[in-house]
Amino acid sequence: MKNEFHHLQAAHCENGVTTNLLRGVGVSQLTEPLVFGIGSGLFFVHIPFLKVNKGPAIAFRTMPGLIFKRTCNSLGVPVVRKKFSSKQKAKLFLDDCLNKGQAVGCQVGVYYLTYFPKEYRFHFNAHNLIIFGKEGENYLVSDPVMENATSLTEYELERVRFAKGPLAPRGQIYYPQLPQNVTEGDIRNAIKKGVKRNINHMLHIPGSIAGVKGIATMGNKIKKWRNKLGPKDAGLYLAQLVRMQEEIGTGGGGFRYIYGAFLQQAFQYHPDEKLIEISKTFTRAGDLWRSAAVQAAGIYKGRIGAQEDYNQMGDMLIEISAIEKDAFRALKNIHWQS
Repeated sequence: MKNEFHHLQAAHCENGVTTNLLRGVGVSQLTEPLVFGIGSGLFFVHIPFLKVNKGPAIAFRTMPGLIFKRTCNSLGVPVVRKKFSSKQKAKLFLDDCLNKGQAVGCQVGVYYLTYFPKEYRFHFNAHNLIIFGKEGENYLVSDPVMENATSLTEYELERVRFAKGPLAPRGQIYYPQLPQNVTEGDIRNAIKKGVKRNINHMLHIPGSIAGVKGIATMGNKIKKWRNKLGPKDAGLYLAQLVRMQEEIGTGGGGFRYIYGAFLQQAFQYHPDEKLIEISKTFTRAGDLWRSAAVQAAGIYKGRIGAQEDYNQMGDMLIEISAIEKDAFRALKNIHWQS
């Protein structure tokens, strides 16, 4: 049951899975940045009352599965998506797909992924990979964040497909249907739709926990963490921020670099020079996110830790918020061709 498949390494798991599955049905024009932008993957949200790994829930991307769903919908590609209450039914459905030559995307938990280095294994259930075949008792795995294709035993795969906790995958399988003829006009319209949706998510969601307002709010909160939580818990909160930013997928800085690359590639379909300039703004935001991660790591590892260090960290996020706000406002003024 070893099907012909070309492994594609990517910066972010769901981008890579989406790109590779769509290429498998004939949508060969797509790149990882185009998928990320069409799927409106760039986001920020912090939910202080929801704790993950002893820190507040923080996300630098949209909800798992939405990049794939939005990209396929925008391009008119029908999809199959299933979740299972029964492990046996999940296995039978997967094996049936593989017997038909159908590679599938799976949402899994990271903690029991045996091919991951131990330091990267923790309880996070929003990782995505592709299962493309089976040899004996081993399933063949294309994990976009790995350099080469790998494998998992039946037990190992079942364990990660039915991981417990927040965002439990419940054996989720998804894939696009049938060979598709996606035109340049389809991609042009999908880019426009993806950008407009991202503008709305980053600028216009009510409240202060999401989008550019959420980034500024977190910056102001960080300045208060040392006195409010004490050095130990404040350090754990900052460790959570760095983990979500730099160790899960591509996080804050990496996503801004990918979005900048998306705007450069979007220029081929919407030739407005402002897109190139705005892409540089997102690269600048990415650089600041990386600097903020270094600052946070210095605090929670004990190299620094004065109130001034927390203030500097908070000010970086407030500056990032202003930069991204200006960038999305500039995108709002782009003349998008139909």
